[in-house]
Amino acid sequence: MCSDRSLRSALFLVVVFSGVRAVASPEVPLGLPPFAAPTQGAGLAALGKELFFDKRLSIDGSVSCGTCHLPERLFTDGRSTARGLHHRPLTRRTPSLLNIRYATSLFWDGRAPDLETQVRSPLLAPAEHGLANEREVARIVQSAPGYAAAFESLMAVPREKIGIAEVGSAIAAYERTLVAGDSPFDRYEYGREPSAMGAAAIRGLGLFRGRARCASCHSLGEKDALFTDGRFHASPLQMRQGTLEQLGSLAKQVADFRKQGKYDALSALVASDADVAALGRFIVTLDPKDISSFKTPSLRNIALTGPYMHDGSVATLAEAVNLELYSRSSQRYPLVLSQEEQSDLLQFLAALSSPDEPDPALSSDKR
Repeated sequence: MCSDRSLRSALFLVVVFSGVRAVASPEVPLGLPPFAAPTQGAGLAALGKELFFDKRLSIDGSVSCGTCHLPERLFTDGRSTARGLHHRPLTRRTPSLLNIRYATSLFWDGRAPDLETQVRSPLLAPAEHGLANEREVARIVQSAPGYAAAFESLMAVPREKIGIAEVGSAIAAYERTLVAGDSPFDRYEYGREPSAMGAAAIRGLGLFRGRARCASCHSLGEKDALFTDGRFHASPLQMRQGTLEQLGSLAKQVADFRKQGKYDALSALVASDADVAALGRFIVTLDPKDISSFKTPSLRNIALTGPYMHDGSVATLAEAVNLELYSRSSQRYPLVLSQEEQSDLLQFLAALSSPDEPDPALSSDKR
């Protein structure tokens, strides 16, 4: 529970993996695009942090946003797919929240337009937080004196008016403080430190920008780099046979939910039905060309945030690179890299890790 005193004295939080440092104004790490100070002040982010880690925001008090987005694991969970209520597997891998402030859409299929909207889906999904409706979210927050006082102080919202929108605004304010840059690549490229990356990583950067054409989707600019274009591309993974056989029925079900405006029900279905989750961007556009297309993930800290792909089915980064190379073998201009070139590319990807990373071997029994 947060106290009024702690909220008033809170400073804007910049979270770097497992460490948190308070600063009087936002500091943009080297390599990231500029961003402005929050208009709501620092207190809303501090309130959002309390809500983010509060398990009372679940039907049985067992799940919070921080259950899957663990600070010590770079705000992911290291699992193939997320775990919901009763520790049951969900359908997609937990993406890292680092640098999520720059995202133009949320979820692997991009169905949420902003962070404030995104909060709704996990809170109300039966397989995730399991809260029955917006009224239940409001009841939990309104009944907590510290939260009620904080919302009234920070957003001028009286207790009886606090609802899921206000909760979403606070959690989004916290999530926007989660930034990470200043990697060896950033120091080499933007800090003009020639020794920040080794020779193999530098060769890998050349491949990344050149013949491997990785930068066509994992974009980097002259002054900063997010390593994602924010767009949606076909997955190199093949859809399960069962999905192919039932595709027409699944597509109709998704289309019906969208036409009826049942977006909460659709999100719940995505979280619980792997075949529906595998439809990817189609869930949003209903365009057959978007079946099995997913948002380009950022490659920042990629060496530390496995497993990989939207369903976590690829265990290692080397396997993920091999899968991408294999998928391109069917294209008009296939990409062939030698073992040494693949190694160089992996060295470059490792150079995208920011400082103060946690132990990547952290075991599940420590969570």
